[in-house]
Amino acid sequence: MARPVSDLREAARRRLPRLLFDYIDGGSYDEITLRRNIDDLKAIALRQRVMTDISTLSMETSLFGQAMGMPLALAPVGFAGMYARRGEVQAARAARAAGVPFCLSTLSICGLEEVVEGSGGPIWFQLYMLRDRGFCRSLIERAKAAGSPVLLLTVDLPVAGARYRDLRSGMSGPTGMKGTCMRAWQGATHPRWLWDVQLHGGPHRFGNIPPEVIGEGGVGAFAGWIKANFDPTVTWKDLDWVRSHWNGPIVVKGLLDPADAREALAAGADGIVVSNHGGRQLDGVPSGIAALPRILDEVGGRVPVLMDGGIRSGLDVLRVLATGAQGCLVGKAWAYALGASGGLGVNEMLATFKAELEVAMSLTGCTDLSKAGRELLVL
Repeated sequence: MARPVSDLREAARRRLPRLLFDYIDGGSYDEITLRRNIDDLKAIALRQRVMTDISTLSMETSLFGQAMGMPLALAPVGFAGMYARRGEVQAARAARAAGVPFCLSTLSICGLEEVVEGSGGPIWFQLYMLRDRGFCRSLIERAKAAGSPVLLLTVDLPVAGARYRDLRSGMSGPTGMKGTCMRAWQGATHPRWLWDVQLHGGPHRFGNIPPEVIGEGGVGAFAGWIKANFDPTVTWKDLDWVRSHWNGPIVVKGLLDPADAREALAAGADGIVVSNHGGRQLDGVPSGIAALPRILDEVGGRVPVLMDGGIRSGLDVLRVLATGAQGCLVGKAWAYALGASGGLGVNEMLATFKAELEVAMSLTGCTDLSKAGRELLVL
């Protein structure tokens, strides 16, 4: 079995400049929800079963018409191309090798077309609703042209959360010469990252956002661009607008409340991701796993429900499935792996998840993940 995610996290901490590691690792405000995501999952007890035939195990499933080797997908993570050379391409290639979907962030360094070509096939695409509906429509059209099978609409970021680690590290402040010197020093003191990404991993700009849209400054202008362009007026009615331009599955990501799940279904969502944005938005809200049961009750099996937040192992994947979700998204775990060792790190992380999942299935007597449910829980 390869390194666990905790070891990959430590390797990423050593290799990456502080501002990039903290961007992956951090949450908002006091990071209470960030910790809940992990702790609440760990608190779920599974039933150990013995003397069952576990000679054949099946992890295969399908979601939104796509066959999957495991019931997980790599979640959209912004700036991944700054963690390793052309990082989104490397991660998508690893996901394809493992038979799991990769979802590209709107705020990726590598553009959609580059990732599709470099990984060898279609990928999911994540969309934010922006003030500029013309540009938003152009992103949807690019995803259609690239053959993306799923559009993941993230709805929990009408404004950015108060991420104090990013402020302290230099990711979102300070400005001026002080900030420039801070960021330059961090890069210069991490030579492996500097050689791999800064010197050989360009261009360092958002691949899905043309310079004429984001303006001068490229990646460095992201905080101001987000504040100016993420649309705080968005309502459920806007899902009709998305649907008018997209004819595939629309999965709504960022729900924690059953009332919002009810609205999402009424608006025509084809799937739901229970998520608190990795603890990076409103601090003090429930963990994803704590919010999951009530949303499952509201949805009542009408559409697939996935979950993200705090998933650090194959054992956690089984906990999520036993609680009732049809699958999960993994974000920080693959970002740590990419930051630690590039695409090889993501390969390693996915292999570790699979090995851990095999052990967890064997010791709970669960031979088919498609049938995993609450019978696996100690209630």
